[in-house]
Amino acid sequence: MSAHIDLRGSRALVTGATGGLGQAIARRLAKEGVQLVLSGRRLDVLEPLAKELGATAIAAELEDLADVDRLMNEAGPIDLLVANAALSSSGNLLEYTPEQIARAVTVNLHAPIAMTRTAALAMVERGRGHIVMIGSVSGKIASTDSSLYNATKFGLRGFALGLRQDLGPQGVGVSIVEPSFVSEAGMFADSKAKLPPGVRLVSPDAVADGVVKAIHRDRAEVVVAPIEMRAGAALSASLPDFAATVQRISGGAKVSADLADGQRHSR
Repeated sequence: MSAHIDLRGSRALVTGATGGLGQAIARRLAKEGVQLVLSGRRLDVLEPLAKELGATAIAAELEDLADVDRLMNEAGPIDLLVANAALSSSGNLLEYTPEQIARAVTVNLHAPIAMTRTAALAMVERGRGHIVMIGSVSGKIASTDSSLYNATKFGLRGFALGLRQDLGPQGVGVSIVEPSFVSEAGMFADSKAKLPPGVRLVSPDAVADGVVKAIHRDRAEVVVAPIEMRAGAALSASLPDFAATVQRISGGAKVSADLADGQRHSR
């Protein structure tokens, strides 16, 4: 079991803070008294948020692993790492160039692993700290036009749960927070895709609450999703072919295609 982290007075690095979901997480942590270092690609978006929250802003390109190292060095000692930044990487794999595949895997998986290693080395020395990966229900449920995104999020989940076993005895917690479709902010909202009737969304604030819960309770996994999506995740794990059939019947393929179209510009 990892050492309990008192959020008030802790120092956290939140990546992807230029996006709406990262901003919601940052604001929630600030309310808990966390001192923040915010990272993203655009300083013009980061700096107003940093000023609002009394945080430090550091621009970084996570597809460049040398820049990842610079970010971690500039961030300095941290008690909490929230690895939130990710690329959508939806769409048919055959439409991707090798360079686009490498970029998606680097930003979504390699960079969080590299950041975690750097942060965890210092956390283990101190015997305390917590690392939160922002995954996705797409790390539990595979779907059409999502193989690359599924790969990175399934990988992130395996990494987090495995590393948790390694670091827990040394006082460092590791959690993965997995939202379903998020309203108002994040990849789904940005894509403008429409869900079939009856499929519910979760709010950015609910995801931010999930991050705080993961840290406070030292939870391995926090799924932020309606009950029907949780059931689908359980079904997908045990009966993937049947789950795929259910998705097709319920209109999942159209949602995936719409997401891919809406996110094509971000590959």
